[in-house]
Amino acid sequence: MFSPEQRSETRRRLLSLAEKDDGVVAAAITGSEVAGTGDAWSDIDLAFGIRGELGAALARWTEILERDFGALHHWDLPWGSSIYRVYLLPDWLEVDIAFTPAEDFGPRGPNWRTVFGDAVEVEQNAPVARDDLVGLTWHHLLHARTSIERGKPWQAEWLISGARDHLLALACLRLGYPTRYAKGTDELARDVTAPLESALVRSLGEVELRRALAAAVDAYRNERTATSSSARIRMRRCASDRCSPSSSLSYSASTAGTGSPAWAPAGASAWMNAAATAPANTANAAPIRKARW
Repeated sequence: MFSPEQRSETRRRLLSLAEKDDGVVAAAITGSEVAGTGDAWSDIDLAFGIRGELGAALARWTEILERDFGALHHWDLPWGSSIYRVYLLPDWLEVDIAFTPAEDFGPRGPNWRTVFGDAVEVEQNAPVARDDLVGLTWHHLLHARTSIERGKPWQAEWLISGARDHLLALACLRLGYPTRYAKGTDELARDVTAPLESALVRSLGEVELRRALAAAVDAYRNERTATSSSARIRMRRCASDRCSPSSSLSYSASTAGTGSPAWAPAGASAWMNAAATAPANTANAAPIRKARW
């Protein structure tokens, strides 16, 4: 594992090389180092303002990272006019460099410190749209139930976990915390996150998947109650606080004047009949078998 001293020296070397590169007209430090929240595990976050085509700069700097820093792998994350190239160095040191056209080089968030060159005023990054998160959540809940019925436990687990993550992002959005990459999730109060612990899938047994799905549906209803959204979700469940095979969830949207498409008619709730109540001990439940109906 890299040391903080090694990380600092690597950052210094990268910025020194950038200042000598005629194709890099500006550079900034971003991320936790600027926010003052960095720790022993933090990576290196930099931004370069590039003169000319990004492709040439990406190729040139990848050669530098591989030759001089021993980079083992890299991958790209496009964002607007920028390309974030993410490098893995030896000792598990991650280096993220945003390659941005010089005319767009500027802070899109608060964690920014210009090292050299000029930054311009650019549009700030917007949080994830609330209705996108709402839609992704009901989509995942709907298809998790379908996956269980089809005998696809891994897909069901992926969808239930995804729905839970979207619900956490909705809570972050509602309470003013960062929504991307779960960066605000650990700032949420215990009473917000505790109900979602029940939506953690503990095994691939059918009973357990249905139990976790039912918990996720309950959490969805609770977040809908707490969240003010242009898409108003209407849910109905059985009187019992436990989910039974006959209980159901329905949803509809009021989209007048919002420009958003309607999600689905309330009659589609038949697809989201909630799962049977799980017994107390589900850890050793048998893996799901292909449904015959």
